[in-house]
Amino acid sequence: MTLSTENYSTREDARPASRKQPRNAVTEVHFAAGQGPLGSVLVARTEAGVCAILLGDHPRELALDLQARMPQARLTGADALCDDYVSRVIEFIEVPRNGLDLPLDVQGTPFQKRVWRTLQSVPAGVTVTYSELARRLDAPDSARAVARACATNPLALAIPCHRVVGKNGSLTGYRWGVDRKRALLAKEAHS
Repeated sequence: MTLSTENYSTREDARPASRKQPRNAVTEVHFAAGQGPLGSVLVARTEAGVCAILLGDHPRELALDLQARMPQARLTGADALCDDYVSRVIEFIEVPRNGLDLPLDVQGTPFQKRVWRTLQSVPAGVTVTYSELARRLDAPDSARAVARACATNPLALAIPCHRVVGKNGSLTGYRWGVDRKRALLAKEAHS
């Protein structure tokens, strides 16, 4: 997966010191939604890049999820750039071998960001277990924390948490639904 811009900052440190907004400043978040082969897709972006890729059954539910995730943000829908990003995400779902090239604005704790960066190195068609991912992080006793980081990932597909499976290879929970996880893994295995 190719990523043209990576910003692995926490929300508080999302901008260089000279561009930081005051704590009470409102973040502008633009978004768009569309329908793909696995249901609805919502992509949201800040000035720095894509901050959320959400999957679900209904665009309205995804917009409400985005609002709950970013209660301090000023949300603006029907964004043309996000429409393009939605198309790219849908294309990736259909043909995963083409990769997903999006500028990202990744926001999370330092541990979450380490998990997510490591996940981005797992190629399409390959799965890893939570404990294997923890070992790759040099934190072998943190499989549960790795699972929590996967569960809170706001960037479905760009950070491929669907590639993480249980110890016995079972398709354990997936924030966006086990059926979607199964379909994504099947597409990747055949691409």
